[in-house]
Amino acid sequence: MAKQKVAKRPTRDEFVLEEIGNQLAEAKMENSEIVLTVWGREEGVRGFITTMDSRTGRVHIETGSGEVDKVPFMDIMKVEYPRD
Repeated sequence: MAKQKVAKRPTRDEFVLEEIGNQLAEAKMENSEIVLTVWGREEGVRGFITTMDSRTGRVHIETGSGEVDKVPFMDIMKVEYPRD
């Protein structure tokens, strides 16, 4: 039985990763609502950053429903601020 081919996460250089990290840190400090484009997910993740866990490499986002979504930092493709 053939193994299914899974699309690999796009690679990004250190400058892009640093910029994403800076945007996340700023959003956490200012308690700003953000929308994350996450690799492998159809919809973005919208909410407020509660924790940035350097040990696990995950960003904890509290969504509008009160749930916490733990997104791996390396899967974050883009950070945006909602326009509504």
